[in-house]
Amino acid sequence: MTLDPRTPILVGGGQVEERHDGVEPVDLLVRAARAAAEQAGSERLLELVDSVWVVGLLSWRYRDPGALVGERIGATVRRTGYSGNGGSTPQVLVNSAAEDIAAGRTDVVLIGGAESWRTRTKLRKQKLRPEWTMQDESVPATKILVTDVPMEAESERRIGLDRPSYVYPLFEQALRVSAGRSLDEHQRFIGDLWARFSEVAATNPHAWVQRSYTSDEIAVPSTDNRMISTPYTKLLNSNNMVDQGAAVLMCSVEVATRLGIPKENWVFPQSGTEAHDTYAIAERAALDRSPAIRIAGTRALELAGIGLDDVTHVDVYSCFPSAVQVAANELGLPLDDPARPLTITGGLTFGGGPWNNYVSHSIATMLTRLREAPGSYGLVTANSGYLTKHAMGVYRTEPPVGGFRRVDVQTEVDAEPTTPTLVSYEGTAMVEAWTVVYGRGAAPERAFLAARTPMGERILATCTDAENLARLATSDVVGEKVTVAPGGDFRLA
Repeated sequence: MTLDPRTPILVGGGQVEERHDGVEPVDLLVRAARAAAEQAGSERLLELVDSVWVVGLLSWRYRDPGALVGERIGATVRRTGYSGNGGSTPQVLVNSAAEDIAAGRTDVVLIGGAESWRTRTKLRKQKLRPEWTMQDESVPATKILVTDVPMEAESERRIGLDRPSYVYPLFEQALRVSAGRSLDEHQRFIGDLWARFSEVAATNPHAWVQRSYTSDEIAVPSTDNRMISTPYTKLLNSNNMVDQGAAVLMCSVEVATRLGIPKENWVFPQSGTEAHDTYAIAERAALDRSPAIRIAGTRALELAGIGLDDVTHVDVYSCFPSAVQVAANELGLPLDDPARPLTITGGLTFGGGPWNNYVSHSIATMLTRLREAPGSYGLVTANSGYLTKHAMGVYRTEPPVGGFRRVDVQTEVDAEPTTPTLVSYEGTAMVEAWTVVYGRGAAPERAFLAARTPMGERILATCTDAENLARLATSDVVGEKVTVAPGGDFRLA
């Protein structure tokens, strides 16, 4: 097969962890870039980087981090770009880079990010500010390539439902109810699921937590594993207390051939798709479903000319157990297939959850897995917000027939049914899903609820009443009646 010289390929993936000395994010990213070039087997590759696209950083603010990275790797960078917040952005950037390389708009692209959140948090507790690079206003702000995912619908904002650790437990309750499990049965179920993820992390040299946990160690609250929001303990949450960086290097076949990069290092993006579910949580047709994942995943496989059974390696976005279950269910992936685990890194709890940049780690790891099994297919799923915005990527060491293909399937997703939603409501409703939020003192502090009115609308509400919290924390109240006040407070009937 004669390859088009503009065919895009990934030639290197680098990952770094800093456990001792505090290093600023751009320097972690530079380390990852150098590791990616070393994996590619070309010292000159970094010098030829003409585009640097950085995944949005939270632990430090730069006006143009790509320019700093370019200077430090010795490249003459023509184009820099930055992303807004969202865990799907690394895969979106790879999809975009593949299109740009194929179209001749760029030749060598560095994509990645880094977080020094562990160090920054430690310094904040000491009321210290790190002496990291500051870019003043004389440096033009770089172009935003991917915007923030919306995460503040009015129905959520008015009751303080404002973070993933509050929202994903609602999805978890909906999954439990659909599966017909008791509270205790489901707690063991998600403990077992996450224990399998920890087993993968134990063998991943780049995982932040390189040990296996038992199901009980993960799912049963303890002094070192407090309850965050039912049913999630600390070890069932994403772990952002890391200093990690990851980067991938992409170029055209022409550049790789000219530099003598061995063909056994080439990995071809086969296809990419993107879509989002409703931005408002309450509008979702079901809290345990995602039409965007189902449609985008199906389409990505179709574009690659394969079926799910052809995929050997999978990394499902894994901020919380509910995210994994919803995606696996929509894609048709078994949750407990030892021959095809749902993660190749260990996930965001054990592999590490460096905010927006986790998928850079999963793609870098996927490159290694595919090189170890030439000809096999890999699937990466990426997620932003509250199971909101999704990106898919299919990869292989062989070139795609007909070239890389990318599709936005939003039109199909928008045709899916939604749920009528009320921002404010007064009256009785039926419990659909709930979670109880715990303070650091291990006591329940508040609850959030999704409920259905007699007319079938969904309303989101909150509660701080101690008697109600005690019952919500220990009892299965699905289907029970609650009274909702216009301000958004609820009480069990």
